[in-house]
Amino acid sequence: MKMKEILLPTDFSASADLAAEVAAAMAVEAGARLHVVHVVPPATDPSLGSEQLTRYGRLLGKRLAVEISLLSGRAAREITSYARDKGIDVIVMSTHGRSGWSRALLGSVTEAVVRMAPCFVLTVPAALARAGAAPSEESRALPASFTHRCIVCAADSGDLVCDKCRKRIRDEALDQKVRIERAAHRGPTE
Repeated sequence: MKMKEILLPTDFSASADLAAEVAAAMAVEAGARLHVVHVVPPATDPSLGSEQLTRYGRLLGKRLAVEISLLSGRAAREITSYARDKGIDVIVMSTHGRSGWSRALLGSVTEAVVRMAPCFVLTVPAALARAGAAPSEESRALPASFTHRCIVCAADSGDLVCDKCRKRIRDEALDQKVRIERAAHRGPTE
């Protein structure tokens, strides 16, 4: 399979940096163009992430052809539409390893992209980033300031949802579960 166009969606997290490393290596090996996109959620300032995306593109573009795009809307839909419009051969993206309530509440962009994509999708597990997969020179060159804002409270965060909001979501879910179980034990009321 000849790859000419590779798409890298990024949220600027550590796991996305690892996916960037994989995508850049694939693009160099194949002589392909690397498309780097960041999707800003609806009803959010579209300029958020613009500066980071530009720096990201410059760093990755030192050894290969890079096209950057800042998109606005629902992430999975925007990523797959972009892939379809640009004739992308493969999408390389990270997983965040969410499970349980946070996955149920937030969904999985990667899972949705895999289902809707018009091309192959290579997923890079977040566990590799957490396990400290050996970084390349390119990933070491990425600024430590590659953070983004929490989608719940908009505070600077190294992940999609900051630790404080993640704890609050889990606590609220646990409280709701306890209330439901207590109501079930009480039985029907008159």
